[in-house]
Amino acid sequence: MRLKETMHELLKKSFEDPIVKILVKNSHLTKIQLETLLIDVLAENLLGKPLKYDEKARLRLTKAKISRGAFNRTLKQAKENVIKSIYTVLLLGYLGIFETTTLSAYIEVANKLQEYIESHKTMASKNLQLEEQLKFLKILKEELEMSLERLSEPSKGFM
Repeated sequence: MRLKETMHELLKKSFEDPIVKILVKNSHLTKIQLETLLIDVLAENLLGKPLKYDEKARLRLTKAKISRGAFNRTLKQAKENVIKSIYTVLLLGYLGIFETTTLSAYIEVANKLQEYIESHKTMASKNLQLEEQLKFLKILKEELEMSLERLSEPSKGFM
């Protein structure tokens, strides 16, 4: 499979994931910024060699031609938003807000998200039947989706 087809398949699968949809909707990244960031990170890993930015721009899902400059601007915005989000978390930690019960629901959902990721990785190595594996993952995913949706509402979440 060609790089562009592989990348499009990965991107489409990612954007169809209900958990990704909830997280993107409530993050500081637009869908386009996330797509651009994923291309920047994943393309070279898939290919095994560096790619020029005009080549990365051609990997976007849109049929319209994206210039290298537009790709780079979007990538810069995405990276700035990620850095600002990280600094926000650092600031809240420094000010002691993570030590209050205010954020306990977010920490709980972060742990659930980690459990979901780990479960996906290790299910194949366990001796559970496929049906049991899928049932467990479905329940965990539904819990995670409900928690993320609930926490995205300011009156029920942090703020």
